[in-house]
Order: sequence, then C-alpha cells, then structure tokens
Amino acid sequence: MRAALLLLIVSAACGSSNTEAGSTGSGYGSGYGSMASTPTPTPGLAPADPRVARGAVSYAKYCALCHAKDGTGYAADHAPSLVNDRFLRSADDAFIARSISLGRPNTPMAGYSKDLGGPLSDAEVDELVAWMRDGRARPETLPPAHPGNAAAGATLYAQTCQKCHGDPATRLEAVQLGHPTFLALASDAYLQYGIVHGRPGTPMEAFGDKLTPTQIDDLVAHLRSWATPYTPPAHQDPPVTPPQGPIVINPKGKDPSFKLREDRFVASADVAAALKQKRKMVIIDSRPPSDWLAVRIPGSISVPHYEPAGLASVPNDGTWVLAYCACPHHASGIIVDELRKRGYQHTAVIDEGILFWHQQGFPVEGTAAAAPIKGEPIPGGYPDPHAGHVH
Repeated sequence: MRAALLLLIVSAACGSSNTEAGSTGSGYGSGYGSMASTPTPTPGLAPADPRVARGAVSYAKYCALCHAKDGTGYAADHAPSLVNDRFLRSADDAFIARSISLGRPNTPMAGYSKDLGGPLSDAEVDELVAWMRDGRARPETLPPAHPGNAAAGATLYAQTCQKCHGDPATRLEAVQLGHPTFLALASDAYLQYGIVHGRPGTPMEAFGDKLTPTQIDDLVAHLRSWATPYTPPAHQDPPVTPPQGPIVINPKGKDPSFKLREDRFVASADVAAALKQKRKMVIIDSRPPSDWLAVRIPGSISVPHYEPAGLASVPNDGTWVLAYCACPHHASGIIVDELRKRGYQHTAVIDEGILFWHQQGFPVEGTAAAAPIKGEPIPGGYPDPHAGHVH
C-alpha cells in the first residue's frame, strides 16, 4: 500500500490494446480454448452477508488508499485493480488471501497478517476476499500450462514484456512478475491465463491471438526460471503503543534547517544528513507495522496512516515531525495533513520514500534491513506526488 493492498494481478506483457483473446488466430485464443464470449459473472456472497460487510469496512480502511474506493485500482503507485474480471477468474481465494497476508516485500504492498505484525487476523483477511468476490466472478478451473523453453522465453520477454514488468531486480510501472513472493504464490496456469487473456480495461492486453502457444509456454517457463526457494517471514509482534523507544530523536540536539519542496517535501539526503548531525526531530513511519518491523529509518516510530490516533503521543512543541511511506508520498501525506490540521508547525513528507532511502544506503534497521534493494523502484525516478491523487 504504498501502504495499500497490492494484490499483484499477473500479466506477462504490457501494451496499449485492451482486446481479449478471441476465437480465431494462431495463438491460445484458438489453440487452447476460446474466450470469444464472456461468461456472465457468477454472483458472489449475498450483500447481506456479514462477512462482506466487515470486509467492506476493512477495505475502506486499509486498501482504498491505493486500490481506489471501488477496487478498480491505480489510485496511487500503480496499485492494480482487485476486481478485474480476468483476475478474479484466474486467482483462487487462497492466492488472494496469501497475497494480502504476505504482501510483496520491498514494494508498497505490505504484509497485513498479524503473524507478520500487521493488523489483520486470518478471519479478517477472508472477509476481505469475500468483499472482493461479492457479486463478481468466481475462480475457474484453469487449463494446465505446458512445458516451455525458458531460454527462448527470455528473448521474447525482453522484446515484449520487460519494458513494463521489469525483472527480479527492477520494479517498473506494471506488476513485477519476477517478485519472489509473487512467483511463490502464482501457478504456471495462472501465469498462462494472464498472458492469454490479459486484463481488459488496463494496459495489459490479451496475447492469446498475438503469440503462438509455444511462445506463451516459453514465456511461462522463463518466468518460472526466476523462482527461488521461498521461506515465509518469521512471526513478528507488532509495535507496542506508545511506539518503541523515544519518540523524539536526539532530544538534546539542535533543530534541523530543512528546505522544503512545494512547502511539503524534504529530500531524503537532507534528512540523512540531519540524522548524521544528530539533529532533533520526530520521524513517523506511516506504513502498516509489519513494514516498520522489517525495514525502518532508525529511531522512527510506527503510526500507520489508518490509525492517526497514534499521533497523540507526538509532541506539538515546534519539533520537526517528518513522515515517510513507500508510495512514496500517499500514506505519509495523510499523516502530514493530519499533523497540520492539528496545528503542528514544522512537518514534511520525506520526499522519495523508504525504498529509495534503503536503496541509497542511508541507515536502516529492522529484521530485513540487511537485504539491500536493487534496481530502480520506479524508472527514471519517482512519480509526481500529485498525479492522480491529492498527496
């Protein structure tokens, strides 16, 4: 979520067409089953189902920030649609639930399971899945994938897919198909379905009639070649309240002198320099606690964007209060807006976010702090903080 639920909707290439695989042509559209007519979505749970109602509340609190109020996605940091028909047909409930629980480490999508220090129990995760399914498509039995040539698939991926989907070390604007957690959860049949049918209504076009069945098999084999042995994260206890450790960093230090961009954003390098100079400040991690536990700026406190009551412990005495997230501006922008609403005088968003901070080698701590971030999280820098949303 860029503190949000980034349930990664798989696709294997990115293009401008939104056409679906048809019943004619040389590819999967004809050779591996036609989707010429779109089946009527099977209604999900009745709206009166209390699980759906509770799931709707959780969705509004934790997910809508990035995935949009109606689940159609792209409210922040390219968070994908969670209600896309082709996604819901190809993703079973276990895939969705585990994606919510585990998240995608080193991306804005946090792990929301209480076992990782997140806010949601298994039952609450299931309620979110029930909300996503309500009145929408049910998972289908997917055609089995076929063995392919990974080397041939690598060439095709570089030509067709990499410009949007990146690679295991580089996250671009579309779903990072090489993310180890994603590959641990996604089956070959799921990968194949995404390539064949695309995601209508998004830049991910259907390739069932553009590639041959052999080419699609090769792409799936190449993606699978990226998979590594997966070890689930260890159980974590969430931060205590008030947050662990002193709230004010260097309480006897001098005040920093920050030059803000647009009266709102302070550069990561300036904050790192101020910390090195032992300047006095408060730094707030506005992501879910699971992300704070994994990697954080030393001395930062955990006040998730969806729990602003935690700001009551932050002194309002003129001390600089900075917030960061992974979006890199959206969740932290909510915290800064709330601070300013409460009359805090010196507040700012740490401009590039924690992923950039970590990548630059600035100080971090936490259970996953030793693992460096490779590649550019967003090509060519980071998006306009005001593009498509208010923060």
